[in-house]
Amino acid sequence: MAVNFARATASTKLLKQVFENIDAQSCPKLFNFHMHTVYSDGRLQPSGLMEQAIAIGLKGLAITDHHSIDGYQIAQAWLEDWKWNNPGQSTPYLWSGAEINANLLDIEVHILAYAFNIEHPSMKPYLQRRATTGKEYEAHNVIAAIHQAEGLAVLAHPARYRRSHFDLIPAAAQKGIDGVETFYAYNNPNPWQPSATESQQVQKLASEYFLFNTCGTDTHGLSLLQRL
Repeated sequence: MAVNFARATASTKLLKQVFENIDAQSCPKLFNFHMHTVYSDGRLQPSGLMEQAIAIGLKGLAITDHHSIDGYQIAQAWLEDWKWNNPGQSTPYLWSGAEINANLLDIEVHILAYAFNIEHPSMKPYLQRRATTGKEYEAHNVIAAIHQAEGLAVLAHPARYRRSHFDLIPAAAQKGIDGVETFYAYNNPNPWQPSATESQQVQKLASEYFLFNTCGTDTHGLSLLQRL
């Protein structure tokens, strides 16, 4: 277990360094921190997702299936095999990830967990392919569980909820969130590009509350360069 904790800590440290430099041009050709496979509500197999990630030339990514790390684990095994068979080739860094439902200001939001130790017991309730209930459903407990597993917690698509991001981001910051998904394409444009107004507003709030900015396509379809 100590080895796994050390690996998670190193992975988290690396991810913090990446998050410090994320901007509107980071996704979807350099990094992508929000995507789904057939192991939640996506259409891509983990192997197909990784093939695309390598073809695109991604430097790093996270698979964020809902309440599941099955797709991530299969993708990680596939990537290790690919590296073994392609020595010397450039490969993306794959962080652990999951998208978790939580209650914040009496509405349901989604919290993205990154770079956490997948074996840590604090994460077990949130990786059962379904949303939790009771105390485990509260945002501050979700965030605390992610931190206990040496991970980072990010508020997904903050301008997509029934309450304003001007309310939600300060509340999430007060509960210990590490970052916000600043650069997000709310109207599914083709080609993918972050929504200018919302991204500027979220980025300003992130600066005010000392939060990381992240980006992701929230891919559910067959292309990592689109949401649907």
